[in-house]
Amino acid sequence: MSRGSFVFTNTALRSLELDEDMLERHKYRRQVSSVHVNNYMWKKEARDRDHLRSAPALPPAICQDVVVQNALYTGDLEAVQRLFPRGSTGNLIFEPLGGDMRWVARGEGLWSLTYEQELTTPLHITAGRGFTDCLKLLLQRGANIDLAPGGITALHESCENCQPECTKLLLMHGANANSVSEEGLMPLHLCTCPESFECAKYLLQFGAAISGRTLDENDTPLHVAARYGLPDHTEMYLRYGAAVDKENEEGMTPLNIACSQPQKLQDLERYFKVCQLLLAAGADVHTMDHDRHTPLHMACKNVNPDVVDLLMANGACVNNMDYGGEAPMHNILKVVWCKLSHQPERIVRALLNHGSIRVWPGALPLVLKHCCASPRTIEVLLNGYSHLKVTDTWVESVPEEVFKEHQEFYQSVFSLAMTPRSLQHLARCRLRTFLQARVHKVVPKLDLPTFIKNYLLLDYRGYIH
Repeated sequence: MSRGSFVFTNTALRSLELDEDMLERHKYRRQVSSVHVNNYMWKKEARDRDHLRSAPALPPAICQDVVVQNALYTGDLEAVQRLFPRGSTGNLIFEPLGGDMRWVARGEGLWSLTYEQELTTPLHITAGRGFTDCLKLLLQRGANIDLAPGGITALHESCENCQPECTKLLLMHGANANSVSEEGLMPLHLCTCPESFECAKYLLQFGAAISGRTLDENDTPLHVAARYGLPDHTEMYLRYGAAVDKENEEGMTPLNIACSQPQKLQDLERYFKVCQLLLAAGADVHTMDHDRHTPLHMACKNVNPDVVDLLMANGACVNNMDYGGEAPMHNILKVVWCKLSHQPERIVRALLNHGSIRVWPGALPLVLKHCCASPRTIEVLLNGYSHLKVTDTWVESVPEEVFKEHQEFYQSVFSLAMTPRSLQHLARCRLRTFLQARVHKVVPKLDLPTFIKNYLLLDYRGYIH
């Protein structure tokens, strides 16, 4: 034994063991007691809520008191406490004037133009503006959580205005996560922007139906997330078991809808991520809507190059025709002029490299007229032909200001009226004709310098030769 140590007797060791057992039993009793207390409090709170609901409810009163409205609209907790003391009710209905004007019948064939009256309640006001403390007070005063005088509940209001804490509070107090508004929308259908993610999460945790449909368009929440380009919502809905290929009233799946939405430049990446998630979950890239538009048709129309590449990498057909007899190439060429910042030339190049049909040569002057502001698009198109018949009509199709801005390029185009295409270009056309729709697969595998591969794949040079 080391110096300074000592030996415990058997009696001392036994005493220590008994003390340890006693401490463990005491700790266990405290834990059990805590669980019982928590369960009791939860059950008591639930009984209290049920009692309030089972009690005969008085009809909500119409309130036009400006003081009360100001307190609620500004979230003044002290004023709300004073105006709604214990024993009072929060079941009031307000008739604020505002919104759009409409014609209202006054009887005997008379009509008058007046502001729409959107009925609301204290719960709606506080829930929609994120005044959590005021909302909690009103709920404690027995406000009816299911009131929907304007056709929507307070839960709809909090979700539409992206107020997650209010959404959670309403759900904890028994709000129906699947309540349907007069327009046929559940709260989950109102989660339409990135900031509404937390609201959607709470709704799902409290039993919101992941397959719930809207009344008019028959959309599921996944359709809504796809329509508004919400990748986080999409991922969560898929995790909760959302069906990836359900069709809505127009025969559109979430993938069709994500591709069909007009997209600003800053939104392209969000919609691309949504499409990635849907395809990874097994979305069918060939599904057509009632007009036989495929996702590729729609992605070309809305000029999202990354989505177009993604769809073709997943087997999308570049030559499917819609009911109007138009292929994806037609869709992109129609909108080049208004989507220059979206790099439409990337889509035209990708379509041609995947074997897309080309424009009828007689229509090239018309295409030139509509797409001349994008010289790269014109370059890619023209390099798909071995011979071109350039006439004065071509020159007249390019406005003078566009010609001055891209003079070197258009001079190279118009010079083809007097000179044939180069031997190098003819060799390219011959090889591409042989490979047809396999160009994008075969060329990258050839043992050739990179610049030649790029040339074969219609890379941009800024001139025609």
